[in-house]
Amino acid sequence: MNTPRGARRTDTKLSDGRELIYYDPADEPSRVPLEDTRGLPAPQPQIELRTDPLTGDVISYATHRNTRTYLPPADQCPLCPSKPGNPTEIPDHDYNVAVFENRFPSFAGPGRTEVVCFTSDHNGSFTGLSQGQARLVVDTWADRTAELSARDDVELVFPFENRGREIGVTLSHPHGQLYAYPFVPSRMRTLLAQARKHQEIAGSNLFADVLAAERKEGTRVIGENSTWTAFVPEAARWPVEVHLYPHRQVAGIDELTRDERDDFAELYLDVLQRLDGLYGEPLPYIAAWHQAPVRIDRELGYLHLEVLSIKRAADKIKYLAGSESGMGAFISDTRPEDVAETLRKVGQ
Repeated sequence: MNTPRGARRTDTKLSDGRELIYYDPADEPSRVPLEDTRGLPAPQPQIELRTDPLTGDVISYATHRNTRTYLPPADQCPLCPSKPGNPTEIPDHDYNVAVFENRFPSFAGPGRTEVVCFTSDHNGSFTGLSQGQARLVVDTWADRTAELSARDDVELVFPFENRGREIGVTLSHPHGQLYAYPFVPSRMRTLLAQARKHQEIAGSNLFADVLAAERKEGTRVIGENSTWTAFVPEAARWPVEVHLYPHRQVAGIDELTRDERDDFAELYLDVLQRLDGLYGEPLPYIAAWHQAPVRIDRELGYLHLEVLSIKRAADKIKYLAGSESGMGAFISDTRPEDVAETLRKVGQ
């Protein structure tokens, strides 16, 4: 089948019943998926959700994740295409983008967790993707967002990427994840509460006003095109923090137009290349999409991507110590305007 934006989608099943979906450019031949011959047993995840009575935060206990694959050698990577002697989560011999249900999920019935493989190249990175390949990933995120948002047990769809050992990555193959939360996480509830307060006082959308202020002030903007702007936020928490906003308020990735998807891919690749040039080596980061919840306060939300790094210098890591971990009060060693200026110079 074809996704709404033209990428070709091919659905199949892994040997234990989990879904696997291939996304290919629409102009490529139709894919005939190969069979997963591993004979895996049906997954039996051990998951329990509890709510903290002091904060209202929902905590997921997924004890089976302790046994998940941890930094295997390249020739045993479970995200690479299958080869003789190494059957993987991807039975085919090659792929463009592949999505499958996580074998070690953080949520499952309710909710869902998926793995998104950005490329079949084990030694690649999102930064090194062509613009066309990056755009295919955007179409994949959009299709998954639309489908997962239609589920009765999903309240918010969260695509993200963890990159680098410093972040805690357990598989080095270029990939991200999708968490379809069965609840609205605390961070999003905090953002929406602030947006609601701003709407009542100013009569306008908080995120739109933040974007307008950053574009007008200009000193923290590091790149923009006709439909997107990338900037370091005025009150950045992390040593390196860049936000990417579309100029038009939309609730989710699936609502972006073709031009907006093209422009995002172009600007995001530029931002990632600047980040990798910051210290002359691949920067560890978390890239976190903020989409509006599925059912509540959608009118308050504003799709944007936040890219965060804990690296505060070439040889130093920002640890979340007493104030940050104990009280949630961040103390930063870097000034947002200085980070923005440095990132602009990297591009020169």
